[in-house]
Amino acid sequence: MSKTDASAADMVKAKSKQKVKDKAKRKSKKDSQLVLRLDKEERDAFVELCKDLDTSAAREIRRFIRDFMREHEED
Repeated sequence: MSKTDASAADMVKAKSKQKVKDKAKRKSKKDSQLVLRLDKEERDAFVELCKDLDTSAAREIRRFIRDFMREHEED
């Protein structure tokens, strides 16, 4: 294995380890659920729109909650 191949392999390993750490960190923060009911058609349209925008429904709902809370926090 050449020196370049070895350093490239080391970079891949480092990135892989970082992804695992990042995923564990994100997962540990989300330990609660919010259940809501809505029409199937509305839910499906929302999920499809999120896919089209390359995001997830959960991510957008979490973003809405954070923005809503920031907007309504007491000064």
